[in-house]
Amino acid sequence: MEPRSQRRIPGLLYFMLVALVSTPDWVAAQFQPAAIFSDHMVLQRDREIPVWGVATPGENVVVFFNGSNYSTGTGTDGYWEILLPPMVAGGPFQMKIVGESGTREYVDILVGDVWLCSGQSNMEWVLANTLNAEAVIRNGNHPRIRHFKVPHASAFSPEETLPGGEWQKATPKTVGGFTAIGYYFAKYIEQKEAVPIGLLNSSWGGSRIEPWMDAEALGYTNPARVAEEQKEKRGAAQDAFMEFLRSKLDTIPIADRGMRGEDAVWARKETDENSWEEMELPNLWEQAGWEGTDGVFWFRKTIPLGKGMQIQDATLSLGPIDDNDQTWFNGHPIGATDQYNTNRVYRVPSKYLMEGANSITIRVTDTGGGGGIYGDPEQLYLEAGNKTILLAGKWKYKVGMVHPGPISHDDNQQPTLLYNKMIHPILKFPIKGVLWYQGESNAGNPKDAGEYAELFKSLITSWRKLFQGGDFPFLYVQLANYMEARKQPEPSNWALLRESQGKALELPNTGQAVIIDIGEAGDIHPRNKEDVGMRLALAAEHIVYGRDVEFSGPVLRNMQKQGARIVLQFDHIGGGLVAKNSEPLKGFSLAGKNGHFVWANAVIKGDKIEVSAAEIADPVAVRYAWADNPEGANLYNKEGLPAGPFRTDTWAE
Repeated sequence: MEPRSQRRIPGLLYFMLVALVSTPDWVAAQFQPAAIFSDHMVLQRDREIPVWGVATPGENVVVFFNGSNYSTGTGTDGYWEILLPPMVAGGPFQMKIVGESGTREYVDILVGDVWLCSGQSNMEWVLANTLNAEAVIRNGNHPRIRHFKVPHASAFSPEETLPGGEWQKATPKTVGGFTAIGYYFAKYIEQKEAVPIGLLNSSWGGSRIEPWMDAEALGYTNPARVAEEQKEKRGAAQDAFMEFLRSKLDTIPIADRGMRGEDAVWARKETDENSWEEMELPNLWEQAGWEGTDGVFWFRKTIPLGKGMQIQDATLSLGPIDDNDQTWFNGHPIGATDQYNTNRVYRVPSKYLMEGANSITIRVTDTGGGGGIYGDPEQLYLEAGNKTILLAGKWKYKVGMVHPGPISHDDNQQPTLLYNKMIHPILKFPIKGVLWYQGESNAGNPKDAGEYAELFKSLITSWRKLFQGGDFPFLYVQLANYMEARKQPEPSNWALLRESQGKALELPNTGQAVIIDIGEAGDIHPRNKEDVGMRLALAAEHIVYGRDVEFSGPVLRNMQKQGARIVLQFDHIGGGLVAKNSEPLKGFSLAGKNGHFVWANAVIKGDKIEVSAAEIADPVAVRYAWADNPEGANLYNKEGLPAGPFRTDTWAE
């Protein structure tokens, strides 16, 4: 939809329109600016700012902002759009949008740099679940950093309306729910550049890259047919899912059987558990026989408390729960949390504790994807009377209700679905650039990992075109080290995916944060998000803000074969190449013409590295950190930035 013609309006009309504030609610309900606009928002500096929405067809709409006013009219479709002129960083400002059928007012608006944060769970991961979160949140008062979380949603075709969301400024009460990587990035840039930062967080855990791309970028010549095929696929999956539910349940409950109004009948201490089944916790119920099931599950466990353990308050720890929980102890409510990846730790008042048998009841609601109590076993415990009772193991459970409607647990795997509802509606909202952390879900096999290279470049190119922001900065995180470290060099899907990510550097204004030294072997979600955000910020400082800083670890420039050695030369050596902790270089492997790699000796010689192996007299290829978890790889520059994985061969894995 094209913007209507707009014009400045005289003061008399201003007062006439302001009088419309008293318009009755039933009329005002027809008037709706786009959902991206709210109190505390950040608008992109140095760019024209579209302000748009819907109203009654044929009415006049006026935007008042920063001492000026602008007017336009709606067409037969009710759509209106007004362009504000480019502005320098500053604020706070107020905005009033007045129409004949309603008005909206927004306060505490800043003009600065807006960064779109997108990808899967490591981008979505909230600050509350990172290292040193308590102290960071306590000191998280940064009023010039703002955050907007786009709710999970999908659509078969591009839609104009966001599913919801609101801007929040960083305070100790709100910052725990911010994207952790985005927050640390914003904190660094706001301090260094003295500019307000807006984080527009449109991410979804577990998502592949294809759902974030539009049909054209994926090469579909008939987007309408793609949508129809997806609807047909959804219908077939729904039929199969309903048959699955009928095989598991006598009746399919569409209202929670454990609740009678506000009365949690299944939380009562005397609840009969004879008909309840057993499940090992922690565990997602999708991995315990309930694949694809969204709804409400109830969990119960009875534990004994010895004499004296009920004298003082106890602490109940449940770890993270997906999505929401309500928890009772002996029938008394002790806590509830509406955040899927937040650790639950609840106080149990001593008056609720009893000598002998005590019941714990947890009502878990899941609206999509994984559901259940899914943390580490050591996170499940009760501390009472200076004793710790471990709670991991068998729990009783019963299904309260299931969602029999269209299943959505795989929307984050299907092409275009997330773009259509979580990216397309914000294309008019100008941004400074993109922060991207995604790839784990495309690293399952060599084919997917290899194809990611072109998909990723296509996403970057298409987003730049769709946002109409030129070659705006696109900064991304390379996959962290993960899974068990291998004793011998071997093929790696994750290494292939990292290689595919690195090829995006062929595009202008791209930057890569290497984090093969930050991950955790046993956790795909490393808790150290501060260093990730800082490395992205270093890339922004150089690429975006023009600072003379080293922002990358060593990057292979070329190789030369010298007899039984291979000599490597690097860019981004900064103050010089170093082996971290002054240990011998690790992570290098060599192969001859037979393609069999063995661990190699590597030595720094000025700005070069010489690589050799006693078993390889005629080396033809070298690899570095080529593994899912390249444990011990320790090539850095003196600025403390790690070299990324690389290989000089192009052999099939």
